[in-house]
Amino acid sequence: MGDLGQTIEFTGLTKSFGGFTAVNDLSFSVRPGRVTGFLGPNGAGKTTSLRALLGLVNPTSGTATFDGIRYRDLASPLTTVGAALEAASFHPGRTARHHLEIYARAAKLPITRARESLALVGLDGFADKRVGGYSLGMRQRLGLAYALLGDPGVLVLDEPVNGLDPEGIKWIRELLRSLAAEGRTVLISSHLLSEVQQSVDDIVIISKGEIVHQGTLADLDTGDQLRVHVDSPDRAALGAALEASGFQIEMSRSGFIVHDVEPGAVGHAAFVAGVELSALQRKTSGLEDRFLSIVGGGAS
Repeated sequence: MGDLGQTIEFTGLTKSFGGFTAVNDLSFSVRPGRVTGFLGPNGAGKTTSLRALLGLVNPTSGTATFDGIRYRDLASPLTTVGAALEAASFHPGRTARHHLEIYARAAKLPITRARESLALVGLDGFADKRVGGYSLGMRQRLGLAYALLGDPGVLVLDEPVNGLDPEGIKWIRELLRSLAAEGRTVLISSHLLSEVQQSVDDIVIISKGEIVHQGTLADLDTGDQLRVHVDSPDRAALGAALEASGFQIEMSRSGFIVHDVEPGAVGHAAFVAGVELSALQRKTSGLEDRFLSIVGGGAS
């Protein structure tokens, strides 16, 4: 078994490409025994950060290490860190088993780890099928099988849910939770909180290359905020009635949003003013809305 419990540490990590700064002064820790979500819009700097962590790009300044050691200086990288980046590619003419056996031999691992890793990700029945015939979801599983090949204590996964069907998403949630429960360090990136919120303990959110929020998932959940969507064929009259009632309102493309009141109070205000309603719906602002508000203005 690989060394469990290594801490990933980003310290002042900055990476610039020409005049463009992709990541700016990134500092955070990823602890063992927990699943950490690395979140942000596409283009926010997540993949650049992970590539710097894995020694695929050189930081302009700062460091990214495993228990203080850079990836390139690890004595046994494959048994310490398992990584699957979104851009991972496999030769379409080779079978999954052939791919993993090559990697196992190169890392001086038992050849049996190829079959064992494929079984872990549910691909044992497709081990001898050429990868060119794999679906996107199957390729994602194969990338994860490669990450697990050395039975590592640290997992770094870039957009691992991409291409998976609902059953596959449920499966990977359970797998990540079980790996963390064994004391492993699990870092997963995603551009959607909704994809990973049932998997993660801690979150780090970046936008435009900088951290905009970090903490536990519970820290992000400020509770549901009551909002009511309301509309009328006569929006001017409805707006006047809502303002006369002293409600906190905002315009939307489909009417008005009224904050911190129950739908009944909104409906009563419209009734008293003689305003016909075409829509009256209670809405809640949950974690995903909170996430989107934090990264608002980030790259899309």
